[in-house]
Amino acid sequence: MALKWTDSEDIAAALLEKMPDQDPLAVRFTDLRRWVCQLEGFDDDPKACNEAKLEAIQMAWVDQRED
Repeated sequence: MALKWTDSEDIAAALLEKMPDQDPLAVRFTDLRRWVCQLEGFDDDPKACNEAKLEAIQMAWVDQRED
């Protein structure tokens, strides 16, 4: 499955699996963008990223981490 910027829940799950001890609220958006682009299965234009998409990923990551 190819991940796109709009797949915030799936991206958050992949980040949680890859970095279970990372606090998503302590991550800079520049790092978050880089980590998403490096995820296996990520297949979207890196330039299509914006603050709203990164924030959606970050909040989904927070929600999944709390479950």
